[in-house]
Amino acid sequence: MHTNPTLPLHTSLVAVGDSFTEGMSDLLPDGSYRGWADLLAARMAARTPGFRYANLAVRGKLIGQIVDEQIDVAAAMNPDVITLVGGLNDTLRPKCDMGRVRGLLTEAVERLAPSCKQLVLMRSPGRQGPVLERFRPRMEELYACIDDLAERHGAAVVDLYGAPSLADPRLWDVDRLHLTHEGHRRVAEAVWQTLGYEPGDTEWRTPMPATVPPGWVTRRVADARFAKEYLLPWIGRRLTGRSSGDGRTGAQFSAELGQAFWITPADHTNPGPVTDWRQMVP
Repeated sequence: MHTNPTLPLHTSLVAVGDSFTEGMSDLLPDGSYRGWADLLAARMAARTPGFRYANLAVRGKLIGQIVDEQIDVAAAMNPDVITLVGGLNDTLRPKCDMGRVRGLLTEAVERLAPSCKQLVLMRSPGRQGPVLERFRPRMEELYACIDDLAERHGAAVVDLYGAPSLADPRLWDVDRLHLTHEGHRRVAEAVWQTLGYEPGDTEWRTPMPATVPPGWVTRRVADARFAKEYLLPWIGRRLTGRSSGDGRTGAQFSAELGQAFWITPADHTNPGPVTDWRQMVP
């Protein structure tokens, strides 16, 4: 990729949020997740010697948990760029106080915006299907709040919800809640362009070529697998007050030390996957 000296050079990135930012379901061979934030960090690092990155996102977190557990940590790191994606898990709950969600999101933005050079918010993508239609009013209320906060605090908004490509079920994993690697790649491209870098893929919004839809039997088998492996466990966690993120911390957060840490590539000219980056010594 050719670089342009007039383009921004961000020296650090902190990612805050839930499973979408943690990287599910972009699974690596070692069992870890990669996702759009890691892909974005590697591209940014290739332009900037000494680039630093920390992903604090944890699957299953509600906006209140993100505010309590991640916001102050991210703000204290004073990075050039902070990405914040949260609130969607709240909207998918059977009972959701949207006034409380808006209030907590406002609190998060008010605390993060002054601590970085560029805050990035997102209108998260929605997979075509009955779940999207059921919760669409709440999601759009959330996104209206995000647009308002961005205007008031100078944040950038990445509109993934309005991208036709990301509504395609083929870009979503079998759990129907998380993007595949191709979906995460497109999100990374969207954020990259929003930050002012030269596009690597000008067609990330373009839908994938049409294919023959799966037959009735194939769809029913997929539905049964989805219900057994994902839907029923999800309902069980809701009924017992558990979360998939219980006991987990962000990839760059040490529970033992109670603090976050930066990672950086050994060679910025060839950053490689962030799982190979080294922890920076304070």
